[in-house]
Amino acid sequence: MIGFRRATMEADFERLHAWHREPHVVPFWQLAIPADKYRAHLEAFLADTHQTLYIGLLDGEPMSYFESYWAERDVLAGAYEAEPGDQGIHLLIGPPAYLGKGYAAPLLQAMMRLQLREGATRRLVAEPDARNAKMIHIFEQCGYAFQRHIELPDKTAALMIAERERVEEWLNR
Repeated sequence: MIGFRRATMEADFERLHAWHREPHVVPFWQLAIPADKYRAHLEAFLADTHQTLYIGLLDGEPMSYFESYWAERDVLAGAYEAEPGDQGIHLLIGPPAYLGKGYAAPLLQAMMRLQLREGATRRLVAEPDARNAKMIHIFEQCGYAFQRHIELPDKTAALMIAERERVEEWLNR
């Protein structure tokens, strides 16, 4: 069973710091930094009102991390024509034991359902690293369509958009 809870400094600092140092995460998140710097990063992200941080749970066990954000207030807005209500997402699976088991797509779908509870959201957007073919494939499996490559401050990204109608139809089949 998939679930989510909001991330907190107290419950998740050590976990998230460890996950961001995993070899499968480092190339795409670039947060394999000392604990004090990671603490400052996490404090800033938790305080940032344009995003909500979640821990993804599988049968109650923390195993993934999500950042759900309002695209119009994100750096991404400078790279495409963001519309009011557009929501973006970042995700990672932390513990290597959960990799390659088919969990990424169901986790993403569950977060998409959560994001679509916001009635003003007409589009979901993503900008995975252009080198991350696995995540691009997962987004495509979940109804996102590749738009173009974009340059962001920390990466060349694949801009992907999922229209609400297409996603709802896809999620409800």
